[in-house]
Amino acid sequence: MASTPVYRRILLKLSGEVLMGSQPFGIAPEVLPQLAQELAEVRALGVDVAIVIGGGNIIRGIAATEQGLERVTGDYMGMLATVINALALQDALEKKGCQTRVLTAIEMRQVAEPFIRRRAIRHLEKGRVVIFAAGTGNPFFTTDSAAALRASEIYADALLKGTKVDGLYTADPVRDVGACLVKQATYQYLLERGLSIMDAAAVSLCQNAKIPIRIFNIRVAGNIKRVVSGEDVGSTVSEAS
Repeated sequence: MASTPVYRRILLKLSGEVLMGSQPFGIAPEVLPQLAQELAEVRALGVDVAIVIGGGNIIRGIAATEQGLERVTGDYMGMLATVINALALQDALEKKGCQTRVLTAIEMRQVAEPFIRRRAIRHLEKGRVVIFAAGTGNPFFTTDSAAALRASEIYADALLKGTKVDGLYTADPVRDVGACLVKQATYQYLLERGLSIMDAAAVSLCQNAKIPIRIFNIRVAGNIKRVVSGEDVGSTVSEAS
């Protein structure tokens, strides 16, 4: 495996579902140590690591709405779920020797620092892993949008989207057996086809900031390091395919 990173600073977008493992909900105890170990190895390469994590393993705003809650209330509950996940990941990373800071868009000083862009950049410059929690702090915005926004704000060289499939497909590979893997694509390709791998607002933000999106299977051990090292893993979305 190559050990020379091709990115100086990355933002990794993790869905809350990644933390479930084989469980139907919650945080699987075996997932966090493995994930933390991989991130520690990437950090050891000298790469600045920032993370945005979702809360779908606990609650989703849209799902809460379907259960009768007001959408705004559901979205705020989802944001709080991301803070729970961020604290769990922070604990796992620090057990691997990584200095870590959780910055949250919803102020809760007893458990995390408030998000301040310059402070986030300073933490990264000092070698700390930064976990951004509570999305953008606003309802109606996904954690994908939060990831694209934070990647832009910290001048990330790439946004890594860890998923449960091997990359970008022409359709949902779980539902469509005829779906084909697309190794290289443009931002416009995603926007025109409305592919659900990432929402349009997030793709547009990355396009405007010229941040490439790397989509890969997070469940394959070592894939984060492979992507950071420039190996041909998953799919790449950029200005030119």
